[in-house]
Amino acid sequence: MPKTKEEIKEYKRLYQIKNKDKIKQWRIDNKEKIKQYRIDNKDKKSLYQKTEQGKKVHRIGQWKYRGILCFDYNLLYDLFISTTNCEFCKIKLTIDRHNTSTTKCLDHDHNITDKFNVRGVLCISCNNKDVFKQTTTSSL
Repeated sequence: MPKTKEEIKEYKRLYQIKNKDKIKQWRIDNKEKIKQYRIDNKDKKSLYQKTEQGKKVHRIGQWKYRGILCFDYNLLYDLFISTTNCEFCKIKLTIDRHNTSTTKCLDHDHNITDKFNVRGVLCISCNNKDVFKQTTTSSL
């Protein structure tokens, strides 16, 4: 039986691969129970999402969805949170509900899909300008 966090994660991954059809059938058979569970626990989910841990889990999940690759997402999150100024233009960064020109974002290289692809923590303005691409092409 797996003991470490990594072993448990690998065990679950392999289980899902081996039992894909079984899991899919279980979800079909229990569709109403799942729906009712989500309705009953909506408040718990919304409260969790407002905690620091909930925000962290959500942000890391969004990074993974968008293709950001990293060896240690917790360390990357800590770096992201502790960065106060844009790494290119040095403007003070904010974390806003809606994007503004000073909103903090994690820039990554979309062409790298098999290893660490994070370039830096930037403001939205610099990220939209793709400053890392400009600096590498102008220096050639």
